[in-house]
Amino acid sequence: MDDMLKDFVVEAMDLAVNVEEHLLALERDPNNKETLNAVFRSFHTIKGGAGFMNLPALVAACHLTENLFDALRTGAAPVTPIAIEAALQASGFVADQLTDLSNGARPEQLASMPDSLERILVNAIEGKGDAPPKAAPVAAPAPAAVAAAPAAAAPVAAAAPTSTPGSDGLDWEAMFISVTPAGTYTPADKPAAVPAAAAAAAPVVAAAAHAPAAAKPAGADAGADAGADRREEKVQEFRAASAPAKEDSIRVDAVKLDALLEVAGESVQAANQAAVLLERLLQFKFEGPAATLMATLTETLERASRYSAELQRATLATRMQPVGRLFQKFPRLVRELAKDLGKDVELTIEGAETEVDRVVVDSLYDPLVHMLRNALDHGVESPEDRLAAGKPSKAFISLKAWQEANSVMIVLQDDGKGMDPNALRRKAVQKGLINENGAQSDEEAYQLVFLPGFSTKEVASSVSGRGVGMDVVKTAVEKNRGAIHIDSSLGHGTKFAIRLPIELSIVPTMLVSTSGAALALPMAVVQRVVELPDNFMNVGGAPVLKDQGRPLPVRSLASSLGYEACSEKVGIVIAAPQPYILAVEAVDGTADLVIKPMTAISVDGITGTARSAEGELVLVVGLSFLMDGCRGTLKVAA
Repeated sequence: MDDMLKDFVVEAMDLAVNVEEHLLALERDPNNKETLNAVFRSFHTIKGGAGFMNLPALVAACHLTENLFDALRTGAAPVTPIAIEAALQASGFVADQLTDLSNGARPEQLASMPDSLERILVNAIEGKGDAPPKAAPVAAPAPAAVAAAPAAAAPVAAAAPTSTPGSDGLDWEAMFISVTPAGTYTPADKPAAVPAAAAAAAPVVAAAAHAPAAAKPAGADAGADAGADRREEKVQEFRAASAPAKEDSIRVDAVKLDALLEVAGESVQAANQAAVLLERLLQFKFEGPAATLMATLTETLERASRYSAELQRATLATRMQPVGRLFQKFPRLVRELAKDLGKDVELTIEGAETEVDRVVVDSLYDPLVHMLRNALDHGVESPEDRLAAGKPSKAFISLKAWQEANSVMIVLQDDGKGMDPNALRRKAVQKGLINENGAQSDEEAYQLVFLPGFSTKEVASSVSGRGVGMDVVKTAVEKNRGAIHIDSSLGHGTKFAIRLPIELSIVPTMLVSTSGAALALPMAVVQRVVELPDNFMNVGGAPVLKDQGRPLPVRSLASSLGYEACSEKVGIVIAAPQPYILAVEAVDGTADLVIKPMTAISVDGITGTARSAEGELVLVVGLSFLMDGCRGTLKVAA
C-alpha cells in the first residue's frame, strides 16, 4: 500500500468508527440536527478521498448514504429505523472495505457494493419500509427522457455516482473534480434520465444545451454567463475551503516509537548508575584540579540525568492513547448482539478520556469483546425473566475507566442474574477441572470461569458455550502485567475489574530482598510498610496481624515464590481485593525500572527482569500474582 492510500485508510477508519457512534446516538435522539450533519460530513469526506483513490464501490456507497442524510437533515425523508439500519449497513460495508485495504488488498480486488445495500439505502431515501423498490424504467435516448424516473430510483453507477446539485444548490462532484489533478478521477457518462425535480428546476437551461445557437431566446446568453460566474465563484470558495491547512501532527511508525522509548529508558538507567558511581567517588577526598573536575562532573551528570528523565517522559506521552478509541467500538456490538439474543440492553460508557499505553489499548479489544459477550449471554436475563424477578425489562451494562495511582482501572459491570459460586464449583468438578476440595471460597469459585474449557452453558451457541473466551481474557490481562478480579451478587449482577499499569516498559516499584534475592514489587499495590513482631496471632492455623484495627493474613514472599525460608521482619500491606501483609527480609527503597519480559523461561509469580541503579539484576513480581494473594494460577485437576 502506498503512503497516500495508507493515510486515507487510517483517516477514513477513524471517521467510520465515529459514524457508528453517531448513528447509535441518533437512534436514541432522531431529531438531533448536529448528529445528522456530522454523519453527512463523515460520509462526504470519505467519498471525496475514495474518489481520489479510485475506489468506486466506496464512492457509490458513500454517495447514496450522503444522499440519504441530506434528505434526513433537510426533512425530505424521515429518520426511521430503516434509515438507521441502512446507514449502519453502509458504515459496515465502508469499514469492511477499509479493513481489506489495510490488510493488503489492492483497490481493484475490493468487492463491489451489494445490491441489498443499494436497495435498503434507496428505500430509506424514499421513506419506504423493507420492500424492495420498483424496477427503474429504462432511460430513452436524450433529450426525450428529460423527465424520466425519480432521483431515488435512478440506478447507481458502480464506477462513480451521477453528479447532481444537492439541496443547497451546489454540484459537489463537479467541485471535487475542479480541485483534483487532471486524470485522477473520471466520472461516468451522465445518463439521459435526470431527476424530475432537477428537470423542473432548470427546463430552459436543459433545452438550450441541446438547441442550435440560433434558436436560443433573447437574454439566454446573459443568463448562462451569470450562472457560469456564480458557479465559478462557488468553485473558488470550495477551493479555498479545501486548501491544505497547516498540519500540527505527523504519523510515526509505532515500531520507531517503541525503539525510542527503549533508548530513553536505557538512558535513564545509565544516568542512575552514573549517579550511584559518582556518589561513591565523592566519598574520597579530591584536591586542586581534581576537585574542580569532580564538581564539573557532578554538574554535568545532574544535567544529563534531568534531560534523560525529560526525554523519557516525553517519549511515554507519545505512546499514550485514550481508551475511548477502544470503547467507541462497543455500542454497536452490544446493540447487534442484544438484538440477536432477544434482549433489551443499554451500554453506558464513562472515562473514555482516560489515557493508557498504546500497546495496552491495542491488546484489550479481544478481552473486552469476550467479557461483553459473556455479560450479554450469561449475565443479562431476557426481558420476561427480568420482569418476573421484579427488575426493569431493559438491562444495563456499564463500561468505566479511570486512573488510580500508577494504574488504570477498567470495570465492566452488569445488573443481570449474577454468578452462583456453588454452581460454578459443581460444573468445574463435573468437567474434571478441579477436585472436590478445590475453590472453597467464593472468590476462588469466580476465578474458575478463567479456566480453559470451562462453561456453564449446556448447549453451545454462536455467542458462547464452547469453553473458550474468558481464559483469553485473563491471559491477555496478565500479559500486560495486569490483574483481573470478579465480584458478583446472585440476582443483582457481576463486576469485572481490570487493573493495568499506565505504562508497560517503565514501572514504579518498591525494591525488596528476601532469601538473598533482589525483587521488585509494583507500587500500584503497595499501601505502606509495617514492622512485623516475633509472634503472630493464629486464625485457622495461619498467621494474622492487626493493621489499623483490621486483622490481615501474613504471607511470606520467600515461601510463595518457593525460596528457602529466612527471617522476614518487614511487612508490606498489599492493596488486593482481599488485603494482606507480605513479609520480606528488607525494603531497599523505590525505583522506576525498565522491565524486560521473560521469554526464555516462565517462573510462577515473576513477570520480568530489570537492572537496579547499581546494575544488579532484579526480578519483578507480577501484579496479578500479588492481587491474587501470592497464589499462582488455579491448576487443573490431574
